[in-house]
Amino acid sequence: MRISLVTPHAASAGPGVSHGAGTGMLALAPALAQLGHDVTVYARKDSPTLPAEDTSIPGVTVRYVPAGPAQPMRPDDLAQHIRPLGDCLARRWRDDPPDVAHAYSWPGGLAALAAARQVNVPVAVTLHELGVQGSLLRLRQARDQVARVKLKISLARSADMVLARSAEERSVLAGLGVRRPAIRVVPWGVDTGHFGPDGAAARRGARRRLLTLWPADTSHRPDFLIRVLADIPDTELVIAGGPPRKDLASSKLYRELARLAARAQVSDRVTFTGAVAWDDLPPLLRSADLMISTSSANLFDGAALQAMACGTALVAPATGFYSDLVIDGTTGILMQPGRSSGLARRIRQLLDSPVQLEAFGIAAADRARSRYAWDRIAAESVQAYERCLPSLAPEPADDMLADSGLDLVPAVS
Repeated sequence: MRISLVTPHAASAGPGVSHGAGTGMLALAPALAQLGHDVTVYARKDSPTLPAEDTSIPGVTVRYVPAGPAQPMRPDDLAQHIRPLGDCLARRWRDDPPDVAHAYSWPGGLAALAAARQVNVPVAVTLHELGVQGSLLRLRQARDQVARVKLKISLARSADMVLARSAEERSVLAGLGVRRPAIRVVPWGVDTGHFGPDGAAARRGARRRLLTLWPADTSHRPDFLIRVLADIPDTELVIAGGPPRKDLASSKLYRELARLAARAQVSDRVTFTGAVAWDDLPPLLRSADLMISTSSANLFDGAALQAMACGTALVAPATGFYSDLVIDGTTGILMQPGRSSGLARRIRQLLDSPVQLEAFGIAAADRARSRYAWDRIAAESVQAYERCLPSLAPEPADDMLADSGLDLVPAVS
């Protein structure tokens, strides 16, 4: 197949402890190419140093498209700059149409669907976050947030195929009116060559180690972990990621978390790493006894999956992506949302059982390797793409982009 991958984020964005979308596309692209497919990645140019085209990955062409400022941008700020990306796709696809396009996040979906209308290219979409809870909209959201949620729903209904990243997301999409035959569960994967249980581990002292990630946004701060640490003796908490270490002191979030640690009298047991380089990440993950995720269940948590691939058991919310990822009591612990009162006890029990903890780690690595390796994710993606082809595609949906009352789809001349 000739496959176009579309992302509004630079596909060569620096890997490591981050929540970026681009590295996922560039991990999927070579896996698709290894299956014999012809892959082109279209990414918004978000750095002036990026070339117009990159062919360094065998079987993959990456095209960086000027669309707005050449700097990283939040998805919500990208809408006004997405038209040039859609224009580029339309021009390229008129001359050389792919068999299918796969767009990541709602700005990428806007660009791909706008271009595909002119050249009749089937479009699959992976949404970054639906912005809904259960099957209901958060009706008290600000007006612009509600409009964005409606737009994402319209995009999902208009796409030929939606790749949901969890069984829960599939159910939510179906409840919002997306046709079930047009939804396939295809999660993001993990590079099991880079992340694995064998290899060096970062140095540590005699204390047991809990590891968590610097929050992608302030709504998922690790405050409760700092508080429960007081009830988990002989244990340290490492908060990985965030700004470079030399810039931590200027971070408001760092100062607030440091003050919280001081009030909880655990300052000597809380460590901030700052930004972690890609090659330093596997040793850091291997050094932890437990990885604890505090991020939203609606967001794909790459670090959680990477930790499991390194043989580190995971503690995570019992919803969304994590419900599929973690087998409770086998590869880690699932916490019921809003019920963190017993977390310290469960963590203590597990840390006090090194044999069980080791068994969890072995099972976690095996699950990551067997279910989430990129070669399997690529094969499942292709199966979803094939459903988009005219001979196999389900009946077309109503054009909800037009019906939504949102004039946000860029017109392509």
